[in-house]
Amino acid sequence: MATLSIPPDPNPDSDSNLPIETPTPTPTPPLLEEATETEPEPDPESRPDQEPTSPTSPSPPGSPSGENPNPSSQQIQTAPPPLPNSTTASSHPPALLHLSFNQDYGCFAVGTSTGFMVYNCDPFRGIINRDFEGGGVKVVEMLFRCNLLALVGGGPTPAFPQNKVMIWDDHQTRCIGELSFRTEVRSVRLRRDRVIVVLDQKIFVYNFVDFKLVHQIETAPNPRGLCAVSQHQGQLILVCPGGQKGQVRIEHYGARRTKFIMAHDSRIACLVLSQDGRLVATASTKGTLVRIFSTFDGTLLQEVRRGADRAEIYSVAFSRNMQWLAVSSDKGTVHVFSLKINMGSTPNDKPRPAPEPSVPNVTPALSFIKGVLPKYFHSEWSVAQFRLREGSQYIVAFGDQKNTIVIVGMDGSFYRCQFDPAAGGEMMQLECHNFLKQEA
Repeated sequence: MATLSIPPDPNPDSDSNLPIETPTPTPTPPLLEEATETEPEPDPESRPDQEPTSPTSPSPPGSPSGENPNPSSQQIQTAPPPLPNSTTASSHPPALLHLSFNQDYGCFAVGTSTGFMVYNCDPFRGIINRDFEGGGVKVVEMLFRCNLLALVGGGPTPAFPQNKVMIWDDHQTRCIGELSFRTEVRSVRLRRDRVIVVLDQKIFVYNFVDFKLVHQIETAPNPRGLCAVSQHQGQLILVCPGGQKGQVRIEHYGARRTKFIMAHDSRIACLVLSQDGRLVATASTKGTLVRIFSTFDGTLLQEVRRGADRAEIYSVAFSRNMQWLAVSSDKGTVHVFSLKINMGSTPNDKPRPAPEPSVPNVTPALSFIKGVLPKYFHSEWSVAQFRLREGSQYIVAFGDQKNTIVIVGMDGSFYRCQFDPAAGGEMMQLECHNFLKQEA
């Protein structure tokens, strides 16, 4: 029986705790604080893709690791599977399989052909390095700075089956639970109160404390595992691809309503939510435009242009104050855009487009043809740029310090840069590291 150190929601009346109309859930382990009756066995035909694990024997409790520990905890019973050994990483750099930031961009996680690592962004330093003796991990999803992570095996010799989500407690250096499916897991998203598992054409939403299934969503084919979830307490919003090409689905769980947006003509390649869930940014497989919508009513608030030629968008990130948007692509340039959106004075206000400027924001070299191609120049161009090696995959986030961004690459590179919000132009590089050569 393991301890999940999940910070509780201080507002018990928040939207995230309201009941949801969902399919009948599968039986789940009871909370330790409660005495519950055994639930009946479910109909195996009702959920062909989902097979949660069963309770197991007790184990010592865990506690948060890293900075800002939270002593409060909730407990569940879960089944620890057989595990590879967790030891110090080998001296040879492993192949990278995965990169992702945590929910507040303060850390990033790395999945490799031999295990996983976690690094702090500012200051840059290694926090965790777990080697599974050749077992690969293709998904590493953090929960802020908690000791709990969600892992999915991958690579030539996966550490875990690729159809399972393993809940790893780094304080105990072992898995304390799992969720099994009949098809490969594409990605995982975590909140303090939810676990979201993304398959190729389905998304499952679970309570974190007891692994109870609360919602099941069908999507268009989603090989990238696209899904985003809000992180603010009291508001649970989930966005994912809809059932049609170019469509985005928005789930408002507190209001019990679903909104669909036809965001692009091409398939969705990337999507991200602002921290409070009020804005969603989307890019298509064409990769020329990024569009920002209100999740409240689906209004298109702004359109920014990365470039004119096709590109693969790797990541999009909102700044904490929602004044800036960063975009990385395979073209080797990270762009920062200024957001001109009226967010209102309170979190409950509906975002609105800012008044359109009288003259489109265009680059001086091309301004003479703006009358010939008015639609092309209607989009906003980036304020600042940072040049990287073209062809490599990079993800981007905003740093803790003002007007800074953090860039992490699949080549092992780490950059921290600063942009001038007034003058714009090329960003200034503040630091650069190769995290594959760092000791965590």
